Amino acid sequence: MIASTPLLSITGLTKSFGSTLVLDHVDIALKRGEVRALLGENGAGKSTLIKILAGIYLPDSGKIIINAAEKEILFPRDSFLAGIATVHQEIMVSPGLSVAENVLLGSMTPSNFGKVNWRSINKIAQEFFKELGQDIDVSKPVENLSPIQMTMTALARSLCQNAQILILDEPTAALTDSEVQQLFAVIKRLSDRGVSILYVSHRLAEVFQIAETYTVLRNGHKVAEGLVSGTSITEIITSMSGKNIEQIFPPRSKATAHEILTVSDLEGKRVRGINFIVHEGETLGIAGLAGSGRSEILRIISGAQKIVSGNMTLNGAVYDPSSIQEAHVKGVVFVPQDRAHTGLIPGSILSNIAVTKLNQLTNLRIFSSRKQEIEAGKRAWKEMDIRGSSLMQEIFTLSGGNQQKVVLAKFLALSPTVLLIDEPTKGVDVSTRSEIYRLIAALTERGMSVVVVSSELSELMAISHRMIVLYEGKQVGTFVCDEITENQALLASYGRTR
Repeated sequence: MIASTPLLSITGLTKSFGSTLVLDHVDIALKRGEVRALLGENGAGKSTLIKILAGIYLPDSGKIIINAAEKEILFPRDSFLAGIATVHQEIMVSPGLSVAENVLLGSMTPSNFGKVNWRSINKIAQEFFKELGQDIDVSKPVENLSPIQMTMTALARSLCQNAQILILDEPTAALTDSEVQQLFAVIKRLSDRGVSILYVSHRLAEVFQIAETYTVLRNGHKVAEGLVSGTSITEIITSMSGKNIEQIFPPRSKATAHEILTVSDLEGKRVRGINFIVHEGETLGIAGLAGSGRSEILRIISGAQKIVSGNMTLNGAVYDPSSIQEAHVKGVVFVPQDRAHTGLIPGSILSNIAVTKLNQLTNLRIFSSRKQEIEAGKRAWKEMDIRGSSLMQEIFTLSGGNQQKVVLAKFLALSPTVLLIDEPTKGVDVSTRSEIYRLIAALTERGMSVVVVSSELSELMAISHRMIVLYEGKQVGTFVCDEITENQALLASYGRTR
């Protein structure tokens, strides 16, 4: 039950970066035990607000009041002392330390006469996991954990810090549907014990499942708030974008019978016995739990990982790329899920768009044609509707959705026959998701073949013509998406039929 008096009150919060106003007198109240969703498109100001509460950014003006006392949060330590814990989208754990050490990080370490008491450390960590309803070996190295276990470790650390306010930034981005339900059960436990939670997510269906209230930001302004039970996904999307998005998933065009890519008895480090055909103009989805081998299939097809055994053909010819570059030459490109580390390079938007076509933009293979480079950048900027200050803007200052548009633009510049995409909408807002779905639909309508991996079954089934499902590295089914239910696909992901 939500208490009536706010535990956290943010009033008049304002922040600018140079001449760009990012937050404009934003007010938010969070009551004890409340789960409030903080929503908005990429670039709406959500991340800036979170970083102010976490002590990473200083506000230009405004007040932060916790338990009726005004707090000055100048550094992360001030946030910690104020009872705020933040679990970022990229889970922050310290490799080389055990799970228990990560839980107690920043807290007093139990010791006996100057010696670390490892037994006490492990016992304390185990108690916090028990409180969360989790059974995790606290002595194992933290880098060996699964994504959901890393999230639970971060939550256990917040309990260890006795946090009253928990900020969760895209906590389900790397989780499967079943792991999301595990997380939601823990959120419910924390809420019941009085922890207030600010929940940031682009997955609106999740918001309606876990949050009681919501606040929507658009262009740095608070534009809507209220009870989740008193609104709809359509109304929230309209508030976020300032326009109606009547249909998030566009209709699929009909694929042809022409076989573009065939995979027979494919075996990799994890996967084995993989068989499928991708037709001209078709989107093939690959589903399965995390660790089932979904991404490995894309890496093998893209030339990023060597095939162990099996055969592939591309347009009827034997296809066995020895490198990503060879795959590019043959018309196969791979858009990885980790855009920050493997999809983008430090530098401008323009340099990222042009990097895949340097050979074509180079005179005598020595000097890049700047004019052609800029023209190519302008075309991509317009076609992908990239939103930034200019082509020379630093790539990592863009929102996640616009970064993803740049990644797509640079690979589409190669005019591929087959497009491989791993988690196309990870960390992307609803409006940009809709744009990406429409782009995929337009590409297949023009005859391109697309293979997509996604952790979101509803997304995968809506954009794919057919779908294969993996369980522990094996293909357990091939389905026509219009002929099965999401529940049937989920059961297959667990290796079950009923």
